[in-house]
Order: sequence, then structure tokens, then C-alpha cells
Amino acid sequence: MAFFQQNADPAALNMPSNRTRLILKTAAATLLAAAALGAAGGYVVFMAGWYNIGATAQHTQPVHDLLEQGMRASVERRARGIDAPPGLMAAPRIAAGAVVYRDKCAQCHGAPGFAQSDHGKAMQPVPGPLVDVARRWKPGELYWITRNGIKMSGMPAWEFHLADDELWDVVAFMQQMPMLTPAAYRNITAASAARPATPAAGPSLPPDAKRGRIALAQHACQSCHIVPGVTGPRVFVGRSLDGLAKRKFIAGTLPNTQDNLVRWIRDPHGVDPHTPMPVLGVSERDARDMTAYLLTR
Repeated sequence: MAFFQQNADPAALNMPSNRTRLILKTAAATLLAAAALGAAGGYVVFMAGWYNIGATAQHTQPVHDLLEQGMRASVERRARGIDAPPGLMAAPRIAAGAVVYRDKCAQCHGAPGFAQSDHGKAMQPVPGPLVDVARRWKPGELYWITRNGIKMSGMPAWEFHLADDELWDVVAFMQQMPMLTPAAYRNITAASAARPATPAAGPSLPPDAKRGRIALAQHACQSCHIVPGVTGPRVFVGRSLDGLAKRKFIAGTLPNTQDNLVRWIRDPHGVDPHTPMPVLGVSERDARDMTAYLLTR
């Protein structure tokens, strides 16, 4: 026995036995089969219409808790390194943020002494009140949420609709909101003037096609058009934007150049007073980024 131990191959001694390998293979095969059956079952449930997507059918509490925890972990990870600007809690910034909150947030989240609007109450998951939000989230995390939104929750991304200063303004106000009575909230929103709207960055920046794809989604272009690379419904309200770079004219009249496409996106009624294309309030920078993306598709 001693002779065998001294001359045995160390690698052979460390190799798993045939029985161990068989157990591992069986376990892996069982997990794969279970995953395949689960996916097939889920597909049947969805395609048969058994899953109730109505907003009156709430998530079960375990599903809600799981989604909530996943959302929190995602935000915490992506908000690392975001520091609040100096003077975040300055009175003018809080006052400006109160008006932004009144105009953009209170409809879904309510305010001191004021409930959400009807659509805010009826959303699933319900967008809860933010009176205590400063105890649950750091300022950088609140900024990230406000700027980027929360997928599949109804929380919009405000990056393309508010200037960066306005985003921090509303974060500052949310820090102050727990100290406000209903009367104080009425006073601060009635007496305050919103910060003048300014683009997040000047139009002198070079067009950014990657940012343009996001801007197209954030201005809801996919709600009427099929936009290459942008997820959305298969709708045909407006003409597909695929292959736009190959077209000779925009709206049937303008030569297809980037400047003309920017003009059309920002002021369609100035080009064609009868067009159903709405005015979306797209900034110069967003329009140039959007055209940079579209003209490469």
C-alpha cells in the first residue's frame, strides 16, 4: 500500500470518480430540462392569454418585492460615483425644484396634502408618495432615477425633457419635502418661478448618433413610426424611418439634408401646415443627434 501511494499519479488521485461525473452530468441535464419546461410553460401561458395584463390585476406581493429589490440594486450600482453639486440645498434651488416637481412629478406621486391624479392612482405598480424618499435614497440615486427613469414602471426618463440643473433642483426639493406642510407646499409652488429652460448642452457639440437613438425613444418617435434599432410597437401611423438616408426628400418637399431633417423634426408645421406630425418640443441638440442616427440607418 505504501509503495502504491508513493508512485500513484497525483492528477489521477484528484480526478473525480466516474460516479461523481455521472451525478454532475445528471444534475446539469435535469436543470436544463427544468429550464426548458419552464420556458415552454411560460410561453404557453402568455400566448394562450391566460396571464391577465390588466392594471386592475395586481402583482402578487412576492413578485412586487422581487421587482422592487432588483430595481434598488440596479439603481445603487449605476448611481455609484454620482456626487451632488455644491450648494444642493440652497433656497433658490429648492424653490425652483418645487415648481419642477409640481409640473412634472406631483401628478403621479402626489405632494404634501395632495393625492396623485387619477392616472397616478391607477398605475401598476403604483407610484408611491415621495415625501419620505430622502430617507430611502441618496441624492445621487434620486438624480439617476429622475434622469433615466425606471423601465416597466411608468417612471419616465427626464434627461431629454429637463436641463441637468432642473434635475438637481427637483432632487433638492425632494430632500426638503418631508419638512413641508400642505400650506407650505402651496406657498412654495405658488410663489416660485421655474428655472428658465435650457438645453442640457449647447448645439455646438458634435452630433452623437448613439445618443440620438435614445433621444428618438425618449421623444416617443416609435409610437408612430418604425424606427430601426428602437424597440416599439409595429405601427404604421407614420412612414417607417428605415432607410431614411436613401430618400431624396423629407415630407415630400425638402431635400434630404441633415439641416432640413432637423428643421422638420423641430418645426413640422412650419414646413407643412397640414401635416399630422406633432410638434414635440425637441431641442436643437436632440434633433441633431437624432438625425445623425437616422441618416446612418
